[in-house]
Formats: sequence, structure tokens, C-alpha cells
Amino acid sequence: MAICSIFCALPGCAILHSVTQAPLPPTVRPPDLAGHVIAVTGADRGYGRVMAQGLADAGATLVLVGKQGELLAGLASLIERSGTTAIPMQADVSVPLDWIKVQGRILDIFGALEGVVHSADKRAHPALNLLSESEWMDLFQANMKSSVSIAQTMRQRLPQSWLTVIGPHLDEGGLQGHTLRGGLRGLLDSAQEDGFRINLLLPSRSPSGEDELDIGVVNAVTALASPGLMHLRGMCIDVPLPAIQQQGLDLLSPEQRANFLAPTPERRGPA
Repeated sequence: MAICSIFCALPGCAILHSVTQAPLPPTVRPPDLAGHVIAVTGADRGYGRVMAQGLADAGATLVLVGKQGELLAGLASLIERSGTTAIPMQADVSVPLDWIKVQGRILDIFGALEGVVHSADKRAHPALNLLSESEWMDLFQANMKSSVSIAQTMRQRLPQSWLTVIGPHLDEGGLQGHTLRGGLRGLLDSAQEDGFRINLLLPSRSPSGEDELDIGVVNAVTALASPGLMHLRGMCIDVPLPAIQQQGLDLLSPEQRANFLAPTPERRGPA
């Protein structure tokens, strides 16, 4: 049975060095992930970008997976300037064959894949009270089907690896939000019975675009990647975050919101 709890400061949490401001002062010792190959899906948007940066700060070798190749390449370049290896791979992981190809390429290049952080947090437009069949299937493909596909292929070829899923945010209401979160909790139960290590994080809201406001998700992800916490599995963890102060952001479509939150040269500051 998945255990639902409120996330608090776990030992070994990484502190994200903001790409827009001065590095945040360290309050906990970051885990040492040097030599660990970790893939982050959805790295071209939202939480995927800041999670990748946090894992890089902890020393991990990053594979950045997403649909927008230009944004992935920009993030990879930013990470590599800090001395960490990062390579972009453009793919749509809601298509099972795409993920199988990505996993194969990672193993060909690095010979290993210690873990995957999967962004299964696509959300419906807030103005929609009733989703059409195509809109519902789009959410299902992006969140549920992709998570099952990644878990299955990893369990078959990489049974000693781990998977952390970032699920639909807790402020995503409606039948779709509750149904998808429930399905992902069921995936935890099934994987745990098979001995595969998978955990689920549920942020309280969408990403803010401000690193210091989203640091709780980064800390949770890097902590679960730590070798010292490899015994934790089947955990469903709520991650409470500070409220967003930006007016009107919730009225944007998911695509507009992702583009708004993607760092621009002006937001990154001087190279």
C-alpha cells in the first residue's frame, strides 16, 4: 500500500542554484550523486527544468528528455557550464516506442541508467469544466500511460534502478485530477509487489518560475535519488509549496504557461 505523507526536510536534500539569481544559501548537505546517470522527462518545461538543475548541482550526469529540442539544448549547455555532463534527447515519452528508444540510447552511451524522474503532471486548462474525449485522452497519455510505459520497460531491463514520478498537482481538481492521481497510486502498489522501486511526488501547485518557491520539489527529488534512501519505495508524498503571487498565470493554457516559465536570456542573467 502506498504511504501518503507530508514531505519535510529529508537528509541529504540538494539546494538548487538558481539560474536567475545568486545561489541559495545551503541549509542541508546535498547528496553525492556523482557517477549516477539520471534521466529527467519534461526537462523542457516547468518542474522538469528546475529538477534537472538540482540533480546536476548534486553531481549527477543528466539526460534531458522532452519535446522542445531547442530548450533542452539550452538547458544542457547551461548545466555543462557548471561542470556537469548533460545531454538533450528530444522525444515524446507518452509514445511508448519513443521511451524505449530513449532508454536504449542512454544505455548505449553510458552503459547504465540509475534512475528516472518522470514529469507526469500535464494539466487541463483551468477554464475547462468538462473535458472532451480528446482532451481527456491527451491527459491520460501524458500522465498515466507514459508512467506505466516507463515503469514497465525499466522493470524489465533495469530492475535495480528507480523511478520517481511527479504526478498531477494537488490543485488540479475535477474528475481528471483525482482519477489520474488514483491511477498513479495504483501503479505504486503494483510495482512494489514486483519489487521495483518507484515513488510518487504530488506538488501542491504548478511551478512558479521562481527557484526559491519551488525548491521543495527539488529537495524531494534529490533526496529520493540519494543512495542513502534507496530503501524507500511505494511512497506517495505530498509536497506543500508557497503560494504563487503572479496574477493571471492560472488563466494561461498549459502550453502558454510552460513557455512563460521557460528561462529566457533575460531571466538567466549574465552568462
